[in-house]
Amino acid sequence: MDDTYAEWDDEETIAAIESALSALGEVVRLEADADFPIKLRAVDPDIVFNFAEGLGGPSRESHVPAFCEFWGIPYTGSDPLTLGVCLDKARTKETLTHHGIPTPEFQVVESPGQLSRGIELPLIVKPLHEGSSKGISQRSFCATWSDVEAEVSRVVERYNEPAIIERFLSGREFTAAVLGNDGDGQVLPIVELDFATLPADAYPIYGFEAKWVWDRPEKPLDIFQCPARCSPQLQHRIEEIAMAAYRTLRCRDWARIDIRCDGSENPHILEVNPLPGVIPDPAANSCYPKAARAAGLSFDEVILTVVRAAAARYGLRVPD
Repeated sequence: MDDTYAEWDDEETIAAIESALSALGEVVRLEADADFPIKLRAVDPDIVFNFAEGLGGPSRESHVPAFCEFWGIPYTGSDPLTLGVCLDKARTKETLTHHGIPTPEFQVVESPGQLSRGIELPLIVKPLHEGSSKGISQRSFCATWSDVEAEVSRVVERYNEPAIIERFLSGREFTAAVLGNDGDGQVLPIVELDFATLPADAYPIYGFEAKWVWDRPEKPLDIFQCPARCSPQLQHRIEEIAMAAYRTLRCRDWARIDIRCDGSENPHILEVNPLPGVIPDPAANSCYPKAARAAGLSFDEVILTVVRAAAARYGLRVPD
């Protein structure tokens, strides 16, 4: 199972974003490679639409916006600090916990010998600094401490980074797409993950297999329900906790927030994604575009709304 490039966008997505942005003027592609800082300064764009995942390191998502700030160039999305914190799952959860926002109990370890065994089984084991379900698979679900030890060893060796161990919540799972900033920020229609669509013997987690193996263009996995079928009370709690996490972590313009409930239907934050994936094909399972379509927003409208939200922060005028 090779998930090396799971975080990176494909050419179809890049072209769709470029097409949407072309409604505002000339679009210049700048790849976030080693030459990016010099190319950025030479082009000196009015604004950068940032969706670069970075090349390496635990702060890789911060590189592009950091250079934008260094050259004084406006950009969309969250700042380097928020992107760095959110890519570190433990730092995210520490911040949420400090502000009283529910998130599953966790521990960070660099070897099986560091396990405290103070968290109730079953557990989820995953890499500390990865996204797009990279490093999360069916074997991430651990029902015994032997399983936990084996998976910690695998994650640390495979990804050369610490592992985070998290209490598994047995309830329903949702994704909340947030668009905009204070004053006009909104949670788009909530997406629920229907784990009944997974193979009969699969654990109820949305990992690498569910995203990239079982879900194929020729046989799509009908795992998303949007709008989610939940009571008004649960919908309100999900929206409330999503916006609380968004504001607490100082996300800007847009983000996707993954939420899972415990057995009593109390929602908890799993992860916060300030660079949400946006696959343009409606047939593909991409949470943010699906939520946007349910809200009556096209792919292009989402991209342009993000640009306008960012431009407003800088006091820039965007063509109508």
